[in-house]
Amino acid sequence: MSDNEVLDKTDEPIVGAKEIGALAHLYRAEVYRSTIWRQRLDMTTNWAVVSTGIALSVSFASATASPLPIVLVGMLTVMFLFLEARRYRYFMVWKFRARLLEMAVMVPILRGQGAQIPQDRGTALSDDYIHPRHRISSLRAMGQRLRRNYLWIFIIQYAAYLAKIWIHPIEASSIQQALERAHIGAIPGWLAVIMGTLLLIAFITLTLWAWAFQRADKTRMADYLDSEADGV
Repeated sequence: MSDNEVLDKTDEPIVGAKEIGALAHLYRAEVYRSTIWRQRLDMTTNWAVVSTGIALSVSFASATASPLPIVLVGMLTVMFLFLEARRYRYFMVWKFRARLLEMAVMVPILRGQGAQIPQDRGTALSDDYIHPRHRISSLRAMGQRLRRNYLWIFIIQYAAYLAKIWIHPIEASSIQQALERAHIGAIPGWLAVIMGTLLLIAFITLTLWAWAFQRADKTRMADYLDSEADGV
């Protein structure tokens, strides 16, 4: 037997009934983890939607109602965004592991290739268990959540705030009059509107960046989530 044949046999994955059973339980656990964190993502989104609905109801309840609840809920929604971005990073850890098990173990079995674990993918999964790490950055996670949900919530809040200061208590006759109604305490109205506009522009920019980054992503995670990739 040549040295090459010995090396080939050493590299061959050994997967028996016990190993398959262990992997099945491992896969079930990773899917459960990803499901739990997915539910947590939905929970913060629901909080943001409900809070926005309450703020709009209070602000538009009467012509003399203050637009301040919309501003306060906007700040609260920013906090929800940060919280959900953090949860999304953890969700991607479990999603990566579950998807990797599907690609490395389940797909070969379904294709009749037997229970084999490609060395590169098995090593990637074992390394992730030894040294767990987040699969995406906090900034990219924020961009993803903005693209999915939060950007639309912020746009609704921004539009509702502008509509409130324009039509209540009576329809404004000029932009200057509307800006005077937008003041928040010692903050002049024009500054409050500019700050809100700049914040919305920043969120739109972050959303577009995250979308472009995802399309051009050639990292390890993207390779394993792509069924046509050759692996790392």
